[in-house]
Amino acid sequence: MREVWNEMKIWRAEGKNAALATVTKVTGSSLRPEGSKMLLSSDGSISGSVTGGCVEGAVFDETRTVLKTNVPKLLSYGVTNEQAWEVGLSCGGSVEIFVESVDTPAWQIINEQLANALNHNRLSVVATIIKGAGLGRKIFLDKDRATTGTLGSPELDGELIRALPENWATHQPFAFTLSNGEIVFIDFIVPLPRLVIIGASHIAIPLVALANTLDYQTIVVDARSAFATRERFPHADELLVGWPTEVLKKLNLDAATCVVCLSHDDKQDNPSLLYAINSEARYIGALGSRVTTANRMTALREEGATEEQLARIHAPIGLKIGSRSPAEIALSIMAEIVANSHDKGGS
Repeated sequence: MREVWNEMKIWRAEGKNAALATVTKVTGSSLRPEGSKMLLSSDGSISGSVTGGCVEGAVFDETRTVLKTNVPKLLSYGVTNEQAWEVGLSCGGSVEIFVESVDTPAWQIINEQLANALNHNRLSVVATIIKGAGLGRKIFLDKDRATTGTLGSPELDGELIRALPENWATHQPFAFTLSNGEIVFIDFIVPLPRLVIIGASHIAIPLVALANTLDYQTIVVDARSAFATRERFPHADELLVGWPTEVLKKLNLDAATCVVCLSHDDKQDNPSLLYAINSEARYIGALGSRVTTANRMTALREEGATEEQLARIHAPIGLKIGSRSPAEIALSIMAEIVANSHDKGGS
């Protein structure tokens, strides 16, 4: 949703009619994943993409009907191998795309809550009936599962809530069939990711660069002012000098936040880890050898950490790629964070 939200606001302010196309099902490896979006206006403007070029033209043609009638459509396309090669892809596949006007009553009901979630970087869910009598109905859920809108009845809303996974932050969008046969598409609005780095070490410098490339907000924290300087970290979004645990308390470690401890100083790293494992942080990692890691775990147990909490810590940090230089170690750390964000494990 974030990829088209700003354009949606602008077009609405300009009085343009717009339709939103969302990928709800993909077969094969040549297409963009479920949840990918393209916003199309009646004057021909386009934002986003649903297939990288294969069927955008056909989707745009269907949009004209949707904008005239305000009746959503679930479209289905097969992408041949020949079409796939034309746009630089390796194989064909099929895709289902839900097209809807963004000016329907269902959108109006959830619009304020959705805007607040996006503007304040909050985890949430938007679920839409894409097939069945209730076509186009929507329900919005915040991170506490409070709802706005409805799928048609309290019973159907309850079915949806029970079908939601425990961890929204790392779950991919998916379709779910309700007891009445209607199909609902569940789309997760995930906050923009943050990477909080404890320790302005040499490894932290390339790690900031890699994280910035992947659109992570980067925050470097260190109690040592000589290390945490703008000369060393010109591209960090925030550079905070202070005792890490005191800084972490002000950062709201939510499900979009990753915390890595790289200071080589147990006085900074261990209290930070103890704080992080008691937070909602999505990923927690710590640099150190296996011996250092074992000693650290013992120290954290003595501070009251449970085995379940300790299991959240990725240590020794990073994927095993044989990394040696600071840049290679940073790459292994970022690779593990990305794998974790897609529920692909790591190490």
